[in-house]
Amino acid sequence: MKKIKKIILLLAVIISLVGIIYSSYNIIMWKHYVDENNKVQKEIDDNIEVIKKEDNEEEYNIDFKSLKEKNNDTIAYIKVNNTNINYVVVKTKDNKYYLKHNFEKKWNTAGWVFGDYRNKFDGTDKNLIIYGHNTKNGSMFGSLKNVLKKEWYENKDNHKIVLVTENDTYYYEVFSSYSIKPEDYYIKTEFNEKEFDKFIKELKNRSIYDYGVEVNSEDKILTLSSCINEGKKRVVLHARLMEIKGDTHG
Repeated sequence: MKKIKKIILLLAVIISLVGIIYSSYNIIMWKHYVDENNKVQKEIDDNIEVIKKEDNEEEYNIDFKSLKEKNNDTIAYIKVNNTNINYVVVKTKDNKYYLKHNFEKKWNTAGWVFGDYRNKFDGTDKNLIIYGHNTKNGSMFGSLKNVLKKEWYENKDNHKIVLVTENDTYYYEVFSSYSIKPEDYYIKTEFNEKEFDKFIKELKNRSIYDYGVEVNSEDKILTLSSCINEGKKRVVLHARLMEIKGDTHG
């Protein structure tokens, strides 16, 4: 009996040690992947020029030609005020690849910011969806959870989102932000008029703050989504397309 107890104790110790080693390895590798992405982002920054104008507006000069030479999945650039979201967006044939690959298409569990494969990014999408991982250091969509904080959503300067593609610059205004358990409802991309009207009403009802923005069935919207609480919930932001400006980028 004592021998059996010793064996059980030894197995318990071994299992505990394996668990500690595995957890430590994951932490080390996660830091490595985050650091790798930060390095990639610094290189990408050379292709992004944000010009401050006298009226406090910003002009965006994105060298899409160079970015596409580095990654032909490059589709857009997005910026959300008072977050760290200031990224080139990629898009491929599914919504899985960039969960575990970075902008250089290298295996990386921190992933990259990517658009829903069903979207066109040409101004015709009724619900344009962009995803990113929630990272502890605030990179990717790690700072999207800021939109749930009172100091963020009560500051009107934060309500404008800019999305730049090769041909146009899109300006959105936030109308809803909330957290919710994982579901597919808000990541639908195709609607008829009646469905879309019901959809946007539901999104507004979910919001933790009344942004005072009217949205109707003729509008087009932007949706940003990320995990929080270790994947148990999602943080979601929805914004209405206000204006499209034609631009010429490099």
